[in-house]
This record gives sequence, C-alpha cells and structure tokens, in this order.
Amino acid sequence: MKKKLSLYSRFEHSIRKRASKWLFRLDGPEPGETFLNQRRVFIVPTHPGLLFGATLVVLFIASANYNLSLGFALTFLLGGCGLIAMHLTFRNLAHLHLAAGRAAPVFAGEEAQFELHLINRRKVQRYAIWIDFVADDRPDLAQACDVAANAGTSVVLSTPADKRGRLQAPRVRLQTRFPLGLLRAWSYWQPDATVLVYPRPEDDAPPLPYTAAMQLDGQGRAGQDDFAGIRGYQAGDSLKRLAWRQIAKLDAGTHGALISKHFEGGSASEIVIDFAAMSDGMDTEAKLSRMARWILEADARNMAYAFRLGDTSYPAALGPAHREACLRALALYPTTS
Repeated sequence: MKKKLSLYSRFEHSIRKRASKWLFRLDGPEPGETFLNQRRVFIVPTHPGLLFGATLVVLFIASANYNLSLGFALTFLLGGCGLIAMHLTFRNLAHLHLAAGRAAPVFAGEEAQFELHLINRRKVQRYAIWIDFVADDRPDLAQACDVAANAGTSVVLSTPADKRGRLQAPRVRLQTRFPLGLLRAWSYWQPDATVLVYPRPEDDAPPLPYTAAMQLDGQGRAGQDDFAGIRGYQAGDSLKRLAWRQIAKLDAGTHGALISKHFEGGSASEIVIDFAAMSDGMDTEAKLSRMARWILEADARNMAYAFRLGDTSYPAALGPAHREACLRALALYPTTS
C-alpha cells in the first residue's frame, strides 16, 4: 500500500511539475530582457473580490424578486466597476520589461543582493507592484514599487547565501492588486543572474603564515624589522613610516618638518597562503575558510601575500584586484564529496 502511495505521489509531483513548467514557463534562466506579454500574466479574485461577487449575486436576486429598478441599476453599476477594476489590475502588470542588474559578491552566511530592473515603455503609469523571491515565501520581504510612464525603476532583493560558489537568483514573483484589491494579477520571472559567494572567513583563525626569507642587501621589509630610531623624512619613505607621535611633540621646533621611523635588520618575512601547506586534519571547507580569513587580515594590514590553491598560484601582491582574484579562486574551488 505504501509503495502504491509512493508511486502515486511521484506521478502526481511529475504531472504538477510539467504543468507548472508549461503554464508558468519555467524553462530556466531567461537571458537578456524579458517581456511580460498577456499569456504570462495571471489574474484571480482575492477574498474581498469573492465577497464582492457574492454581494452582486445577492443584489441581483433580490432586485429580480422584488422588481427593484434601482436595485438593478446598483447591481450593474457595481458589476461595471468590477470589470473596469479587472482590466486595470491586469494592465498594471502586463507589458512590463524586466532585466537583471548587478550582484556584488558576498561571503557565505550573508545575504546575497540582486538588483532587478522594471522598465515601463507604455504611457500608463504602474502602481503598487509587489516583487519578491518565490523561494523565500515570506510576504514581509516583498517590496512594493511604482513605475512611471516611459521610465524604469530598480529593486534590490535579498536571499540567504548559505554555501560558497555561484548562487543562482531564485525565481521572482511580481504581483499587484491595484486599484481596488478585488483581484490579484501575478507573473513569474527567472532572471539570468548569479552572485559569487566566497567562503565564510574563520572566526578564530591562527596568525598569518609568515615564511622567513633572507635578503642579500640586508634591508628588511616594512613592518617586519627591528625599530632602530627616528630620522628626518627622505623622499620615497612610506607614509606608514612617519613618526606621527614625535611629529606632534616636536612640531614647534622642527617648523613642520616630517620625521620617519628607521628600521634595521637583515631578515624579512613573506606571507604565503598555501592550501597544500595546511594541516591534513582539516577538511576542505575549513581550509578555505581559514585562507579567506588570512586574505582579509593581510589585506587589512596592507601586507603583501602570495596565494596558492591547486593549479592557481599568484605571486605576492597587494590591492583590491589581488584580493578579489584570491577570494574568487576560493569560491570556485571544486567541492569534494
């Protein structure tokens, strides 16, 4: 009996899936600009709309039984208003153009934000269009917007980014009850938009992985050598080496002259963030999470770092481009089963 029910459930699910795919045009991401033609907009009465229809039926029956001319006039007047409301509700959503916008990368555990554009190329203004993701199914996350005639507007929708990699934008639902709330028109859209999700940075990561490296000229790198004192500023000195505390104390005597910190030493340290050099006791996701934390820490401290992950290898460098390239490699690293 359970086996028969299971087969029946799977058959019913398959039929519903095919019917929904045909009815709502669920054919995967829609690239470019999407046009909501009449076949893509659906309309049904709301609960107040059903009550309104039932009221019209009662008024019509009562007017017919008691031969009330004013009753017929009221019934047909209200019915005409209902038909006009149906036309306005449908027109408020139909013939819109939709396009996907930018989606900035995020870290796992954060909210991915997708920018969506609604374009109105008609002379009629659109009011109170509610837009949300179907996957979230939370009415409080839906956003309302108006679209002026021959203009466009943008909406940013958020969805949880739980895993690293590429996150496809969920299916979008657009709906409206304008103008009277008696009917609800809605449509679905699958934007061709993805967001890159970086690994979640480890919370309590160990210190940065320094690798000792001797330099032939005996000059160490900033931030890694022994402090030897202060001296007058020389052309080419980094602003980070300025002795601001001494400058503030001696400002009156030096007439605004700058003072730099002086370092000496023959050893320097290089930061190498290497996947292969990490402990074998950690799983892949934990290693990627730690590497993400080290990348952010080294970048925040303005320290050059090298990066190695499988076949991907970047020499020591600094800057947003280097940081984004390393984090991108972490996000797209193959998942091990």
